[in-house]
Amino acid sequence: MWAVRLLYLECAALAGLTVYLVVLDLTSDSVNVGVAVALTVFAALGVAAIFFVARGLGRRTRGARGPAIVIQLFTIATGGFLLQVGPVWLGVVLMVLGVLVGLLTVLPASTRALGID
Repeated sequence: MWAVRLLYLECAALAGLTVYLVVLDLTSDSVNVGVAVALTVFAALGVAAIFFVARGLGRRTRGARGPAIVIQLFTIATGGFLLQVGPVWLGVVLMVLGVLVGLLTVLPASTRALGID
């Protein structure tokens, strides 16, 4: 259940980022509006994807385990990128969160709960 809760936390954080990007899109004088809107749409699609994966994992759907692991790999990769360019603290938080949720997802208790064992 903790893996599901942390996935919902990731979903909420990405939703907050999406709202922030919408505000930036509406208030920016940027010339490159297409890229800004595409990034915002991509973030919103990420929110939906993480939500459905978290819901599937919460409902103990076998097929949700693989996508949950892939999401965590992307989270770890994003954290590694932030370690290089900053802010370092956020990169560390993302990497720890990705490893923690990934580990919780593959623990024997999670495997039994999903009926994979």
